Amino acid sequence: MISPADGAAAALRLFRDAARTVPAYRDFLAAHDVDPAGVTDLATVPLCTKVNYVQRYALPERTRGGDLSAAAHAVAVSSGSSGEPTVWPRSIVDEMVVTRRFEHVLVDGFRAGERRTLVVVCFALGNWVGGMYTAAACRHLAANGHPITVATPGNNVDEILRVVETLGGYFDQTVLAGYPPFVKNVVDAGAARGVDWPAYRVKLILAGEVFSEQWRDLMGTRAAMTVPVADSASLYGTADAGVLGNETPLSVTIRRFLADAPAAARELFGDSRLPTLVQYDPADRYFETHDGTLLFTSDGGVPLVRYHLADEGGLTSYQDMLAFCRDHGFDPVAGLPAPHAPVELPFVHVFGRSLFTVSYFGANVYPENVTVALEQPEVSAWSTGRFVLRVVSDTDEDRHLSVVVELAPGADPHPGRAAALADGIRAALLRLNSEYAHYVPAEHQTPRVELRPSNDPEYFPAGVKHRYTRPS
Repeated sequence: MISPADGAAAALRLFRDAARTVPAYRDFLAAHDVDPAGVTDLATVPLCTKVNYVQRYALPERTRGGDLSAAAHAVAVSSGSSGEPTVWPRSIVDEMVVTRRFEHVLVDGFRAGERRTLVVVCFALGNWVGGMYTAAACRHLAANGHPITVATPGNNVDEILRVVETLGGYFDQTVLAGYPPFVKNVVDAGAARGVDWPAYRVKLILAGEVFSEQWRDLMGTRAAMTVPVADSASLYGTADAGVLGNETPLSVTIRRFLADAPAAARELFGDSRLPTLVQYDPADRYFETHDGTLLFTSDGGVPLVRYHLADEGGLTSYQDMLAFCRDHGFDPVAGLPAPHAPVELPFVHVFGRSLFTVSYFGANVYPENVTVALEQPEVSAWSTGRFVLRVVSDTDEDRHLSVVVELAPGADPHPGRAAALADGIRAALLRLNSEYAHYVPAEHQTPRVELRPSNDPEYFPAGVKHRYTRPS
C-alpha cells in the first residue's frame, strides 16, 4: 500500500538534481535565497508557477544542462486556457510514465490485456497534448504485448464514425478517447445515423473536465455500457506533466456513493461540488496542497518542483478514504464488480481552476452546477451538454446570469425549451450552491438561456477546446 508521502524521498532527490543541472531552477532558487544543500524538507522550497518560472526563463534554460535538443524528442503545447500557449518538451521516458496510467485504465480497468481492443483517439491531434499522448501510450502498450490497436481520426465526427463502423467489428471492444462533451456528440451522432453501438462494446476514456455521475449513467445508456464503475474512466492531466492520475473502478465506486451522499461529500471535500476523484502514484507524481490548491513535483523534459497548478483540490490516503467510506456505512471494496480488485494508491480530488467561475451578486457560480441541469434526460435529448456561462449587463446596467447552450445537431430551438432549461438551472443552483441561494435576490435567480446551433462559430467552434465561462 502506497501513501501520499511515499514519494517524498524521490521528490527531494529530483529537487537536488534540478538544482544542480537545470540553469533556470538554479537561478530561481538563488533569487529566493535558497541554498539547496541546506534543504531537507521539500515543504520549505518556494513554489514554482507559470508566471514566476515558466514565463520568466527561456525554454532551454528550464532543461537539464540548458540543452533543449537532449530534452525534447517531441514537444507538446498547452491549450492556453489561462493565457498564451506554452511549449513543453517530451521524451520517451515521459511517455512511459504516462503509459502506466493508461495501463491502469485499459489493462486493469477495461481488461485490454485479454480483449482485442480498438482505441479511437477523438482528441484533437497535432501538438496538443491529449491526442498525441493517448496514441503514444496505446502504441507502447501494444508493443508490450497487449492486443491493442489505435486509430487516430482526431476530433472529426464523420471520420470517427467511419473508423468505428469499418474496424469495430474486428475487435472485442471499442474505446472512444476524448473530451466528455465531444464524446457525447460522437455517440449521439452515431445513434442518429444508425450506428449499432451495442455491437461495439463501447468503453470511454475521458479527460479535461469534471462531469457528474448522471452524465456517466446517461452515456452508459446511450452507448450500451453496462458496468458504470468499469466502463469509463477519466484522466487527470495537464500539458505541464502529462497524465497525473486516473479513475479506477474503486475511485468511481466511491465517487458514485458520494454523489448520492452530498453531506458526506461536503465533509470529505469541503465543498458542495462533486470533484473528479482519481488515484495516483506518488513515486511518479508527488502531490502537495497549498491553501486548498494542488502542487506537484515530477521529472520530465522540464523538471518541475513544487509546481503550482492552481487546480482546487486535495489529497486522501488509501486507508483514510476507505475508513471514511466505512464510517459512513459504505464498503467500496465490497462494491467492486468481479474481477476488479482495489488499486491501493492514494487519491487526489480536483475541482478545476478557480478562474473558471463567474461571480454573480457575490456568489461564485461554477460550471459544474449548471452541468447538472443539462444532464437531465429531458434536456440531454436535445442538447450537446456544452454551454457558455457569463454575467452580462442590460441597457440599464442590471446584471444577469447568461447561459448559452449548444443544441444537438438537428434539434429544434423552440423557446419553450430555453424557458424550461432556465428553470432547471435555477433549481440546480439553489440546491447545490448555497452562496447562490443566499446571495442572489429571488428576482435575479433565473438565468437567461439562449440556444445556439451545433458548432456555432461564436460560442462552440469546431476543433477548439471548449471553455465554459467567459469574462463579463
